[in-house]
Amino acid sequence: MSFRRRLLLVMLAVLVVAQLGTALATLDTIRRDVLNKGSREIDVALDVTRQLLAERGRHLRDNVAVLASDFGFRAAVATQDTNTLNSVLLNHGERAGADMVLLTDPDGRILASSHQEIGTRMPFESLWKEASNHDSAVGVVLQDGVPYQMVLMPVRAPGLIGWVGMGFMLDDQLAREIGDLTRLSVSFMVDETGHEKTPPAFVVGALQSAPASVLDTFRNALMQGRFIDHSDMEEMTDTLARATLLQSDGSGRTWVIIQHGRGNLLAVYDALSWQLLWIFAVMLILTATVAALIARSMTRPLLQLVASARRIGRGERLAALDHGRHREIGLLADTLMGMQADIDQREQCLLHHARHDRLTGLSNRDSAQQDIARAIERNMPFTLVRLSIVGFRQINDTFGYTVGDEVLRMLARRLEGLDLPHQQTYRLGGDEFLLLLPEEGITSQYIMTLHEHLARPFEHERSPIALTTVAGEVSYPEHGERAGLLLRCAEIAMDRARHEHSRHVRYEKGQDEQHQRRLALARDLGAAVEQDQLTMVYQPKIMAGSGAVMGFEALMRWHHPDFGFVPPDEFIALAEQSGRMALLTHWMLRTVCRQIDLWAQQGEVVSVAVNLSAHDVMDVTLPERIHLLLQDYQLGPERLRLEVTESALIRDPALAQGNLIALRNAGLHIAVDDYGTGYSSLSQLKRLPVQELKIDKSFVMKLDHDSEDRIIVRSTIELAHSLGLSVVAEGVETEASKRLLVTMGCDVLQGYLISRPLPADQVIDWIGQYREGDPTARRAQG
Repeated sequence: MSFRRRLLLVMLAVLVVAQLGTALATLDTIRRDVLNKGSREIDVALDVTRQLLAERGRHLRDNVAVLASDFGFRAAVATQDTNTLNSVLLNHGERAGADMVLLTDPDGRILASSHQEIGTRMPFESLWKEASNHDSAVGVVLQDGVPYQMVLMPVRAPGLIGWVGMGFMLDDQLAREIGDLTRLSVSFMVDETGHEKTPPAFVVGALQSAPASVLDTFRNALMQGRFIDHSDMEEMTDTLARATLLQSDGSGRTWVIIQHGRGNLLAVYDALSWQLLWIFAVMLILTATVAALIARSMTRPLLQLVASARRIGRGERLAALDHGRHREIGLLADTLMGMQADIDQREQCLLHHARHDRLTGLSNRDSAQQDIARAIERNMPFTLVRLSIVGFRQINDTFGYTVGDEVLRMLARRLEGLDLPHQQTYRLGGDEFLLLLPEEGITSQYIMTLHEHLARPFEHERSPIALTTVAGEVSYPEHGERAGLLLRCAEIAMDRARHEHSRHVRYEKGQDEQHQRRLALARDLGAAVEQDQLTMVYQPKIMAGSGAVMGFEALMRWHHPDFGFVPPDEFIALAEQSGRMALLTHWMLRTVCRQIDLWAQQGEVVSVAVNLSAHDVMDVTLPERIHLLLQDYQLGPERLRLEVTESALIRDPALAQGNLIALRNAGLHIAVDDYGTGYSSLSQLKRLPVQELKIDKSFVMKLDHDSEDRIIVRSTIELAHSLGLSVVAEGVETEASKRLLVTMGCDVLQGYLISRPLPADQVIDWIGQYREGDPTARRAQG
């Protein structure tokens, strides 16, 4: 939604809210005032009704007084001439307009009456008692469920000789008269005692034609006290009603009900509502027109600024902005121009950071790819030299990352300082750098000069840090015609230089295939476990003195579906580099434990040694995982032996020592494998919880004709025995080497002379043949 439309809607919303609030407040006030006025009119009507009934009562009292004082009438009463009394009473009542007349003796028995039987007792007990106490009485009574306004006075001659009474019925005519006087609806209703569950028996006036449900609702409301103290709206008749009680005794109650119709009452209110609605509509139209004009004048310069901002966002550069005469808009325009300048500056800064390395200030990988691509487009021959620092991680670990960063900055300065024409230098990331040289191929003299220039020691706190670099070289167009391909080939050549311990390797065709093979093997290691491509073979170990079989070493083999047999040294190194070593170790330990348990079921109880990598030794969860595996297969700790290389022990001696102590405390036998090829020291061996040394086969295979190897092996055996360790010699392939090892006191022998590694299903047969002295067992092939 546009700003102009939002502004217009806000202004209209404010108007609508204000107008509606005012209208609702006004209408509510008028409505309350109308209802209050109606209540006052009903109160006036009730007063008029009371006054009219009082006036009728006084008129009736005068007529009754004339009759009671008539001499002839008193004489007739005294003689109790019934016929005369009836005639006089009825004639006088007719002249007075009375609807009911009666005459009783002093005790209240009927002598003559228009409605009661002669000789019965007068039914209006409360009226008679009031007349006895006050010499006369006026009130409303019920005769056969019909209300009458009755006057009762004594007849004296001179003493009390009777009571005479006359009454007017509260009929429909009276209700209409009161209604004509008050211009309201008037009704009389009788509620007879004992008939609460039936509609009222007597109703005259406005409610005479009302349904029984309405009359019953009125009667129930009156019984609950509604419409008595104040006026209230009655929903069924849609009127404002008020009632007053005219009579109440044991026979029932008589009510007069005044009603004010809602239509008449709220006619002014409805008319005013329509007037306010028209006023509101006119004001809304006028305000919408004015608001639209104001919004247009306010938003036009803003829309112009929005369009300018979009142009700036698209990269266009604006010289100035026309903001008219609006001061605030002018401030916004100036701010927008300042923002444009800031954006230009930040873009330049971001572009520089995007193309340069923040640590060294050299151009980065993206810049290298773009520059190489441009050189290829120009078809200009060039050479890429990709450099990496050997052992840079050790520099970080030893001296800290601050020193490592300073080494990188120093190396970048040295590369930039090379005296080569048109050279471009890049940092690709980590400890890798790239040189782009405008010529195809470089000389060996250049490589030598380069390494000498970069290898000068770097001084840190008076301690020189020597740098060794390796380089991979590729050329365009010889090795490729794409920037990504050339960089990958340079990386392959550099990796080969690192693995071959050479300072410089020029890329040759076929090296990429070896690299792809390593990537494929690293990728397929996970599938090797899931698809049962891995197997375990077991090479026997015998006691040097007795020749008894003392156990086996478990060795992992991988037969790849595409590459065939993969040497363990190759895929184990890939597993460590790709982070899959834990997966292989878990599979190996479970497979070996299951095999030991299977051999035990076949009657052969043997121990098996497994090799742990440096990653395994650093894994703090290894002791618990081995403990759970031994529990799963119900194996004792003596059935599983662990072999650890020297390189694994020196990576983190403290952590390795802690894990090995936990394994040793669990009862596991631990050996140091390939001893003599690493960096183990006597003090380290003394601290570690190992029980066995395995002399590397490189010292054993030439033992029978190499005197230096004999000295190393003999001293190692003596050293191990002095430390309380047993010694295993691996790589025993000749009888002469075996005799020498036995003479030197070696404890255990392992090698092709005893047996090649065996598949699991051949181990039981080999053990049987070996124990029987079968010489073919010694030449078993794995």
